[in-house]
Amino acid sequence: MSTTGEYERFFPYEEPYPNQRSAMEEIAAALDDERDVLLEGAPGTGKTLSALVPALDYARRTDKTVVITTNVHQQMRQFVEDARAITREEPLRAVVFKGKSSMCHIDVEYQECQTLRDTTRTLVEKEEERAELSEQAEALLDRIREGADGAGEARSAVTDELDEIESELEDLRDGNVCEHYYNNLTGSNDEFFEWLFDDVRTPEEIYEYAHERKLCGYELLKEGMEAVDLVVCNYHHLLDPNIREQFFRWLGREPEEVVTVFDEAHNIESAARDHASRTLTENTLEEALAELEDADDSRAAPAENVLSAFLGALRETYDDAFGFGEREQVCDDWYDLSIANADRRDDLTLSFLDRYEGRGIDAEVDLALQLGRALDREYEEAYREGEATTRSECQTLQAAEFIAAWMADGAKLGQHPMCSVRRDAGTDEIYGRAELYTCIPREVTEALFEEVHASILMSATLRPFDVAEDVLGLSDPATMAYGLEYPEERRRTLAVEAPALFSSERNDPETQSAVADVLADATRFTPGNALFFFPSYAEAERYHDRLRSREDVTTRVLLDGSDVDTESLRREFVGSDDAALFTSLWGTLAEGVSFDGDDARTVAVVGVPYPHLSERMEAIQHAYNRAYDDRESAGWRYAVEIPTIRKTRQALGRVIRSPEDFGVRLLVDKRYTQRSADMGKYGVRDSFPPGERAELLDVAPEKLKFAMLNFYADLDAYDGEPPAP
Repeated sequence: MSTTGEYERFFPYEEPYPNQRSAMEEIAAALDDERDVLLEGAPGTGKTLSALVPALDYARRTDKTVVITTNVHQQMRQFVEDARAITREEPLRAVVFKGKSSMCHIDVEYQECQTLRDTTRTLVEKEEERAELSEQAEALLDRIREGADGAGEARSAVTDELDEIESELEDLRDGNVCEHYYNNLTGSNDEFFEWLFDDVRTPEEIYEYAHERKLCGYELLKEGMEAVDLVVCNYHHLLDPNIREQFFRWLGREPEEVVTVFDEAHNIESAARDHASRTLTENTLEEALAELEDADDSRAAPAENVLSAFLGALRETYDDAFGFGEREQVCDDWYDLSIANADRRDDLTLSFLDRYEGRGIDAEVDLALQLGRALDREYEEAYREGEATTRSECQTLQAAEFIAAWMADGAKLGQHPMCSVRRDAGTDEIYGRAELYTCIPREVTEALFEEVHASILMSATLRPFDVAEDVLGLSDPATMAYGLEYPEERRRTLAVEAPALFSSERNDPETQSAVADVLADATRFTPGNALFFFPSYAEAERYHDRLRSREDVTTRVLLDGSDVDTESLRREFVGSDDAALFTSLWGTLAEGVSFDGDDARTVAVVGVPYPHLSERMEAIQHAYNRAYDDRESAGWRYAVEIPTIRKTRQALGRVIRSPEDFGVRLLVDKRYTQRSADMGKYGVRDSFPPGERAELLDVAPEKLKFAMLNFYADLDAYDGEPPAP
């Protein structure tokens, strides 16, 4: 059992934030009970240390390793800063881990790297064997000179082995090896590990250190992960089951010896969905069929038969799925076409079954899998022996694995068959892909949370906790929520009774004029920068252009977009002292990015930013309805309403990041007001947690400027005379 004094040795600063000490106590107690934790804490309230401090203490006492993970780059940098601060108070062995692609010095793909690694290790082992045999030969030569019986015969046997190894070494040197990894294996790496654990090193620092010495920093880092206290990594190291298995092996830990900490945990659902979904493109099928033409194997004919039938079915399916004028709309982004059916298998499967003629789909797919594995081994050997300059991927194996999964899993609950098309930029031709889209991610996450010793999931927007438990497959976690405990008089959260920006009303000139007036007032009465979030980049552009053309708006207006360098734009924005930045709530600035102090004073979410209600979103809703006893409300609540409100709350949290900070947070749409109770499921005020809902003050659009003026004037925030209403 931990005591406060024990775990606070890992707290690196003088005094915890409000609620931080309470959170650490509760998490420490939950870990002692071997329970998972759901922690919601307002932005800027120190959630990372609230989780890390008791987790590190628990791991130290029980011989565990803590793995903290995020999908937000800025948060990873924050983890490094916190870990560095901790090591200055309490010795800590920590590593920060990224994927191979970001750390490779010779820029090769994963499979190619694995082959190089194996070949290089074999070369070094043979060189070591040669050295040992050379020593034996020298020793036997001395014995021959001394007249020892049998020494000559023994030496002859050893020299024969040497000749054989020399021949093998010559072949290996003619093959493909990695010089960086070779240097790892043949030199002393003590200096690297002394440097590595002297502080908390970033992957970029490791890459630079290794590059200067022509070493492989990625492999050195893997070797140094055993017996560490803390690992910082990306989501995919834990959410991908295959990578997770390797990752724990590098740690030298069984899963039950690992405590995981997930930051921005409201993103786990969508990240797990991406990891679980599978795709197969028309191009891969074509390459697989070309591969089979060259294969001198009896299994090639049945493999070609089943793959060609699937390719033909894919082409036929997307051709038939096009509506009037849709083909012309296809560009170089994937464009989804509907192929699912409510009462039978999807159109692609039906077309495949209709086209296929042979001994049986399962039997021929199995032969294709067998042949694919054999070809993949051949490619591995060719690259290893230097007969190929690159390590080829077996397209037959990829295609057969997908078709096997498509037929076995395509009708299962939570799996939604999709067909998408895109236009090739080079040829202008359209090609397609099949996709098994995973709607319910708990099949990925539940196994992870059952496997590891305990997990702490933290976010500013995890509530409602019961939904998080259901969606992710957590069993009886400890739950705790801490609101924004900074002085309430230094913030205002206003629900502006502006027109509801339903999609059917967004083009109404009167609606646009009313919303533009609200935003113009928000910019005029903000003493500094204002940050405006919209349901889409198109809406952001609409109101950016409206404000830019108004004579009463002297604020500098900046526009984000899908093709904009957002980081450069962010730096330009925070470097200003009177700017308004227009962006999408579904872009990269709505979470994981802090706008501290003068960086932004006012933040507004304009409209209720529901995601585009695509077929994917409808499939998720339908899957949740089926999973939860066909309750119609479950799909809407789990798939649409709650993720939208979480994103909205995340956006509001971009400002007011410390006790000294102050600002105004605006929700511009009458669906956020008390009157929204009359709007059924479209009224969203009750979807906010009680504490945040209590802070929401309704204000008429024409009264907003007075509310903002009074608030900022009371804090003496204006530089000079306040603006006149």
